[in-house]
Amino acid sequence: MGESRRRRQELGEAYGQSEPVFSWLPGLTKQKATQFVQITTTGAWIGIGAMVALWVLVRLVGPALHWWQLAE
Repeated sequence: MGESRRRRQELGEAYGQSEPVFSWLPGLTKQKATQFVQITTTGAWIGIGAMVALWVLVRLVGPALHWWQLAE
């Protein structure tokens, strides 16, 4: 008997559905946990990019356009 057929018989109605990460927290599935990690990773990279852009503005663009002088 194939693996797919065996699982379908063992799981019945639950076949193909995401299983919960914790049995006591049914709303949190592995798919949602993976999606959460993906979204937070994207947000972190956006934050890093914004921080670099702000650093370039403060350190290079502002003094070059004489908006302010760096106190070194």
